[in-house]
Amino acid sequence: MAHWFHRNPLKATAPVSFNFYGVAGSPAANKICNDLRTTRARLLEMFTDVTCTPETMKNATDAYFSLLQGFVASLDGTTQENKMRFIQNFKWTDTLQGNTPSAQQDVVFELVSMAFNVAVWYTKFASRLARKENISENEAKDVHRSLKAAAGIFKTLKEVHIPRLITPAEKGRDLEPRVIDAYIIQCQAEAQEVTIARAIELKHNATLIAALSFETANFYQKADHTLNTLEPECSSKWRKYLQLKQYFYMAYAYCYHGQTLLASDKCGEAIRSLQEAEKCYSRAEALCKEYRQTKGPGTTAKPSEQLFFLKLGGLIKNTLEKCQRENGFIYFHKVPAEPPQLELKASYGLAEPIAFELPPLSEQCTAEVYATFDLTKGAKSDKAKPKEEEVKPVKEPDLKPQKDTGCVVS
Repeated sequence: MAHWFHRNPLKATAPVSFNFYGVAGSPAANKICNDLRTTRARLLEMFTDVTCTPETMKNATDAYFSLLQGFVASLDGTTQENKMRFIQNFKWTDTLQGNTPSAQQDVVFELVSMAFNVAVWYTKFASRLARKENISENEAKDVHRSLKAAAGIFKTLKEVHIPRLITPAEKGRDLEPRVIDAYIIQCQAEAQEVTIARAIELKHNATLIAALSFETANFYQKADHTLNTLEPECSSKWRKYLQLKQYFYMAYAYCYHGQTLLASDKCGEAIRSLQEAEKCYSRAEALCKEYRQTKGPGTTAKPSEQLFFLKLGGLIKNTLEKCQRENGFIYFHKVPAEPPQLELKASYGLAEPIAFELPPLSEQCTAEVYATFDLTKGAKSDKAKPKEEEVKPVKEPDLKPQKDTGCVVS
């Protein structure tokens, strides 16, 4: 497998104590508050723990979200908002906006922000695993599954939970449609990269590989277009990545389509397809340089020097030379002026997001315990409230690619 994925930074958040002082009027209510604090802190630790696995992440996520839903779901048998939903202020930064946080006094904002970070973690886990030198089949499946899981979380947040926010997301923030759509599409495209690598490794037929590559290139183009109205200073680097991957997979599509044409004795058209592959590859190479030089969120890398990139260049060159030799000895076909139209549809291998569901409500969160939270007693604690916590950037582990691998991680 040969992968290199651009990654934006994790979201950062201010600590939350869940100390509701006089409001929590019973030992059971106090225990819920204490458990919320500890499960939240534990989940935040998992984001930067390089030993964390998807199973560990799911357990940590479920532990926190099962309790947090006790402040969102209706527990008193009415259709009214949960009385605890708006009691706590939450601060979160955004993956594209540096260390400037957004704040909302809304538990739903906390839910979607934390879940968004969980999805980003899944993309980073996939990227980290893909950089390994000799990745096993099971590890490749984990990469594929993690990217589809991330897409599913982003998709569910967009469709189900973000619309519940009282205050809409500001432009350029993670929870606004353009940004979250780009994340969904990118995850699907990257999952298909795993499928393509697998198809090449197992020497599946060139028609399938060309079709998958074409669909993947279109995904990257769609993600790029989704971001084209964002402020350049926060989206330019990300867009360069999406563009270079688009041209890279268009080069793959034309290369393997050329092999299909040659197998059908259409040597002139095959040569023209391979020439177009060369053009797309050169454009991808230029975009790699632009990517390195563009400032913005995400880490700097040299994708054009990675093995995955160099291997494709060699494949295009060798296949084109073979077609030209065959045409000079056997076919003597005229090479068309225009490249072939790629109207390729993949019947297999397209990546669909894995549906995301919140865990069941914690058994601690009962109507009886809920009734012991008394908002009228909250005013007593005004003097005891600590000053607001700052949002400190997440210190992400510095993971560098190993030698002789086609992958790099951010």
